[in-house]
Amino acid sequence: MQKRNLIAFLTAAPVTVGAFAAGTATKPKITMAQARAIALKKAPGTVKSEELENEHGKLIYSFDIATSKSAITEVNVDALNGKIVAVQQENAAKEAAEKKKEAKEKSPSKH
Repeated sequence: MQKRNLIAFLTAAPVTVGAFAAGTATKPKITMAQARAIALKKAPGTVKSEELENEHGKLIYSFDIATSKSAITEVNVDALNGKIVAVQQENAAKEAAEKKKEAKEKSPSKH
């Protein structure tokens, strides 16, 4: 009985590790430049910031594009397939608040 359990475990372990590794892949399939071109087709303007990030387990490129003097459009492009996954309209005040929140989250807390 123990031998059968050991064989079952040894057979399942590589499958589980392989599935975990595939689910946490951090290599984009498209480049930042390709994703930027896709984003600019959706929201023509000037790219103000761009980053590769893992959002909710999904690897995306995020672009903040100034589409006018007061409007910023955030376009998120899937880093694996190049599809647009989100488009949000923002204004300068909302963008500044978001940047402040991100900076606060990244800084280590003092406890």
